[in-house]
Order: sequence, then structure tokens, then C-alpha cells
Amino acid sequence: MKATKEMAARDRLGERHGPFDVERIRADFPVLRQQVYGKPLVYLDSAATSQKPQVVIDTVAQYYLAENANVHRGIHFLSEQATRAFEGARGKVARFLNASEAREIIFVRGATEGINLVAQSYAKGRLRAGDEIVISAMEHHSNIVPWQILCEQTGAVLRVIPINDDGELLVDDYGALLGPRTKLVSVVHVSNALGTINPVKQIVEMAHSREVAVLIDGAQAAPHLAVDVQALDCDFYVLSGHKVFGPTGVGVVYGKAHHLEAMPPYQGGGDMILSVTFEKTLYNVVPFKFEAGTPHIEGVIGLGAAIDYVTGIGLDTIDAYEHELLVHAADALSGIKGIRVIGTAKEKASILSFVLDGVHAHDIGTVLDQEGIAIRTGHHCAQPVLQRFGLPATARASLAFYNTREEIDALARALHKVVELFG
Repeated sequence: MKATKEMAARDRLGERHGPFDVERIRADFPVLRQQVYGKPLVYLDSAATSQKPQVVIDTVAQYYLAENANVHRGIHFLSEQATRAFEGARGKVARFLNASEAREIIFVRGATEGINLVAQSYAKGRLRAGDEIVISAMEHHSNIVPWQILCEQTGAVLRVIPINDDGELLVDDYGALLGPRTKLVSVVHVSNALGTINPVKQIVEMAHSREVAVLIDGAQAAPHLAVDVQALDCDFYVLSGHKVFGPTGVGVVYGKAHHLEAMPPYQGGGDMILSVTFEKTLYNVVPFKFEAGTPHIEGVIGLGAAIDYVTGIGLDTIDAYEHELLVHAADALSGIKGIRVIGTAKEKASILSFVLDGVHAHDIGTVLDQEGIAIRTGHHCAQPVLQRFGLPATARASLAFYNTREEIDALARALHKVVELFG
């Protein structure tokens, strides 16, 4: 069974793209060359933040070395050069998501701020007491708390799509939640705690049949899957740059142009205005209307470099290779005494959350750290989904295309050591 699964995964990779040279990829990531406690670093925490290729590091450094200036406001050489790079990155993101036009891309600090922007600018003015917002039971706190705040502000009600024991959305129950008072659906594309890939196209279609708008939280999907917002037909899509091998502190909101045109500004300040007097302010056009103040210029430019890097490899290639790794990891961990994987959906990205009988997740993480292996332990900012499984915490190994089968094997050996220590 193990061999059959792995052969199928390799065939899937080879048929599409030929052999995947992971060692060549790893050479692009300087952080992976180091040792931790005298052992080679095994970084299995990419769902928390991804490592950065040298080209992204160099791009950010080059901005400060030779291009540092504010954007959109100057007529001198450096400002024009920085503006071209900044707006060039907007175009790259638009192509990455297959947006209709670059002005549908808004730069923010991350997916969290993106969701808050949509909540306060799009949804707030449309909600009345008793209206409903639908989310799922597997959401990150960033896709729960902004809606709770909005419900407190407006009197709206939060409704939650349940999940089954495999960590899959109950689509029929979702359909039953959609009603005349539903005003917005906001659902994660890939669960950060379970790895579940949700049927977001179907979710959007079902909501649109009721004329309900949909936001997709793509923070965990964008690094692993090709995203086509036009094919999905979602109204909004958010992502975080640091999950897509880019800098921290930068994110993206995609919004359909007609929504963005109708939405009021989220923040006020410089660059989001056309003119200001003490009597009246005229706001700038989309997308600048939503980008108040000096932006994270080097972060945006670095994100553009990260997108170039990822698209150069190909999201289909990445997906296929990571699927092979996930199959190998699932098999490698299955032989460990007392292990239980949390999240066994049929459609799953490269995240493995698990518990060991009688061992606290933090103890697992501590032992693995001494072996040079970086995983995440805790509730992963997704407490409700862990409560669904009756757990306070899990250990989570999250994979990226720079990981190897040998690193998975090192994880399995370290977990056997955990069992020996605490068994």
C-alpha cells in the first residue's frame, strides 16, 4: 500500500513536470544550511511562516541599497524607480491570482488585516440586526474574531458550518445555513490546523445562488495551490506574503472591482486621497483608496520577487511534489506507537497535525527541537477546531517544496525517541 501510494504520487509529478530537483531548490534558501544543537536544521513549520529564497533577500536588500524612496509621490529618479517596482509587484500578484486587472489587488499587512478590511469596509454597512455571517468550524482566529467584532457592532449573528471526524466541511449543512438573512460567507481555503482543502468553488457557487458574497482566506492555500480567482468567482480572496516565501508584514486583498469601487476607505491618511480641505476630502481611486500612508514598500517588492520565484517553479509542480512528501510522511508516521493524526480529509495539503498518547504536544516539540527539528505545537490560532476534536493542542509538521523525504524520516526517528522517553 505504501509503495503504491508513493509511486502514484511520483508518477503524478513526473508526468507533469519531470524530476523535481529538491537539492537545487534547497540551495536557494540560505537558512536551511545551518545546524541547530549540532544537528542539521529540519524546518517543518512553513505553515507558520515560510523560509525565504536568496532572490527575495537580495531584492529587499537592493531596494535599500539603491532604490530607497517613497512611492507615488515623487518625481525624482529614486521615487519613480521605487514606484515602478512597487506597482510592478501589484501586476505580478494580479497574474498570480488571475485577477481581471491590477487595481483589484490591495496591499495590506497580511491576511488578518485583509479580513478586517473586508469586514469593516464591505460588510459593516450592509448588515442589520439579525443578519447572518457564515464561517466554518475550522477557521483560524483571524477569520473568526473580526466577524465577532462586526456582530457586536451591528447585531448580526455568526453561523458555523460543522465538520466531520475527518476534518471535512459538511456541505449539506452549509447549504441549510444559507438563508434570507445570510449576507456574507467567509471560509478558509486550506485549514492551517488540519490541512483540509475545502471545496471553495462549490462554496462560492452555493452562496452566489442566494446572492451572497464570499471571502476566501487563502493564507495557507496560496503557497501550495494554483489560485484562479476568476474561476472561483469569489468576491474577495486574502493571502499573506510571508506564507508565500516573501517578507513578513505584507499581504494582499483581492476584491472584485465593483465591490471595491462601492466600499468606503478602511483607513484615512496620505496617498488614499485626491484632495483634502477642512470642509471635504475626495478619496483616491481603487486600489489606492485602501492604502493609506507609506506602504511596506520593500515588503511588496520582495513579495513580487517571491511570486516570480514560485511561478518559475510552477504551482502544479509544487503541489505534486508536496503531495508525494505528504504521502511519505503519513506512511512514516503511521508506524509510531500511540500516534493519531488529526485531519484526514480526502483532499489535503501538506500539513500533518498529530497527538501521541500520554505525551503533551509541547513535550513533543521540545524533544524534536533538541534533534534540530522545528515543528509547531499548540492550538495554531484555531482553538475551536481543536475543541471539536476534544484537544487542547496538537503537534504540527507543515511541509514545503524545500523539504525532503530524508527530513521526514528524521522526524519519524525523533518521534520514536519521544515515545521511548515518555512511554
